[in-house]
Amino acid sequence: MERAQKHTVLVVENDQLQRELISLIFEESDMHVIQCFSAEAAAVVLERAGSDLTLMFTDVDLDGDGVGLVRGATERFPHIDMIMTSEQDLDDIPDNVLFMPKPWLPLALLREAERSCRRHALH
Repeated sequence: MERAQKHTVLVVENDQLQRELISLIFEESDMHVIQCFSAEAAAVVLERAGSDLTLMFTDVDLDGDGVGLVRGATERFPHIDMIMTSEQDLDDIPDNVLFMPKPWLPLALLREAERSCRRHALH
């Protein structure tokens, strides 16, 4: 019997402990997780695997431009669900991007992951 392919999420967070926590939450939704510590590293992953991604979760406050990363990703890969997070309020949130202010609840992130998986149901 053939195993169902897992959905893939790109987690972009420069704080290692937060990145690990976020990854564990997505893994709880049975998602395959790719971790990046910077916008530059995430851009490389998007270039190589953007068509295979279901979801991208990124902190805005990266060592690079988190908002610019999301804008570029939504233009090039409109099928990817996007979640941005920050400790600061944002006025410049791109269309079709969910903003989750920090601190967010793990259950809220888990719900969004499951919503994304349902939306991208694999056949």
